[in-house]
Amino acid sequence: MPATIDLNSDLGEGFGRWSLGDDDALLEVVTSANVACGYHAGDAATMRRVCDRAAARGVAVGAQVGYRDLPGFGRRFIDVDPHELTQEVIYQVAALDGFARVAGTRVRYVKPHGALYNAIVRHEEQAAAVVQAVVDYDSSLPVLGLPGSAWLRRAEEAGLPVVAEAFADRAYAPEGTLVSRRLPGAVLHDTA
Repeated sequence: MPATIDLNSDLGEGFGRWSLGDDDALLEVVTSANVACGYHAGDAATMRRVCDRAAARGVAVGAQVGYRDLPGFGRRFIDVDPHELTQEVIYQVAALDGFARVAGTRVRYVKPHGALYNAIVRHEEQAAAVVQAVVDYDSSLPVLGLPGSAWLRRAEEAGLPVVAEAFADRAYAPEGTLVSRRLPGAVLHDTA
């Protein structure tokens, strides 16, 4: 089979009257949309709108789950109890899946956001908690994450379909993790 590249991007990251990014323009170029599920960004109206538009364009809808951290945009680590984290991830996936189904599609994968994404690279208990949420909700859902992460290792051990991803717009540390957004040069802006 020929190699394929699935181009995904974070969408639906507004909240209420505040919008972030150009979801419509991105939906013209991506093949998968990581839709914010309301905990770090996104709200019911935004999730519905993005799901409707993604379905109309044939773009796969993915659940972009995160910590319950609207003020910090999900970029702050939260030492949440693993059992609670499992329930919070199920809640987010299920909420987005409801809007996706109304739009005539469904959630096709799960991709953690921000601090949760980075934490489960090494944080074994939280990685296990997010894996458990996906297993409990729908064990056929693929999960996206950083190659070599505890998250993907545990997901694979649990029988979940695993997709290793790379960021075109982020700098990487020598060990293969993402450079913290707090450091200069972490986000690449030069298209070349």
